[in-house]
Amino acid sequence: MKLFLKKIFYIFFMLLLISIISFLAIHAAPNSFLSAGELNPNMTPEAIAKLKAVYGLDKTLLQQYFDWITNIVTLNFGISFVSGANVSDEILKRLPITLVMNFISLIVVFFLSLYLGIKAAMHYEKKSDYIIRQLSLVSFSMPSFYLALLFIIFFAIKLELFPIAGLHSLESKEGAEYYLDMAWHVTLPISIMIFTSLGSMIVYIRSLTLEILKSDYYYFARSRGLNKSKLLRFYILPNLLPPIITLLGLALPGLIGGSVILESIFGIEGMGQLFFMSALSRDYPIIMGTLMITAFLTLLGNMIADLILLKLNPYIDR
Repeated sequence: MKLFLKKIFYIFFMLLLISIISFLAIHAAPNSFLSAGELNPNMTPEAIAKLKAVYGLDKTLLQQYFDWITNIVTLNFGISFVSGANVSDEILKRLPITLVMNFISLIVVFFLSLYLGIKAAMHYEKKSDYIIRQLSLVSFSMPSFYLALLFIIFFAIKLELFPIAGLHSLESKEGAEYYLDMAWHVTLPISIMIFTSLGSMIVYIRSLTLEILKSDYYYFARSRGLNKSKLLRFYILPNLLPPIITLLGLALPGLIGGSVILESIFGIEGMGQLFFMSALSRDYPIIMGTLMITAFLTLLGNMIADLILLKLNPYIDR
């Protein structure tokens, strides 16, 4: 319980720090949504001053931050400059698809990289090891936006196996067909997220497994005549899982950040696309709202990873 409270306090402290840095960085950027000429070149200074008063931008920077952070406590992120909609409603509407895509990617990356990394290490310097290493090299060096374009050209345009963009087909569907249609639309972006995240994980797991295979306790276990399945279950996996879970927790920001690119390319109405469009239009309330939600999810993921590590090893340093 004490550790859990410490983690909660850490999350709130980091969110406060992130909010200050993000708020200052955004307001330090040149120009703004209400800069002269941004909305309408014919707008008078008086009209711009009235809009600033409506959105509270005529106050001091400190007062703006205090008002904004006070509203966040009630999950009120303000009103969008562009659409006039409630920022919290906009984020909640787009958050589920981004979470589902990232969660599926994370789970598949975990199991697939674990299998391939161990397989490469167990067949060191053999053909399977060479193939897996080349695969991880391609994955590690492949930009997600470039792979997305290749997938669209090959799978969507030439083979016509998957849709180019969007979350749903034009024909209305209900029940199970609705979700199957959605799964069909997100197959390509999820596949890209998985492939581009595999490389570093495979290399890391392969390296850790090779160290375990060279250890004294592993040699001793082999000398006792244990078969491969028992060696894997009782000697390799227990020593692999803690560092892998730690790395997965650190990989969360990269996965969520990758959603910005892929959701924009594939036209998926998720948080990534919302952030990208808001950045182009300088919609500060939505930018700050998505930044804070992303930061919270990242910190929450790291806390869950720490708690899982504690479960796996109760003697870990707290």
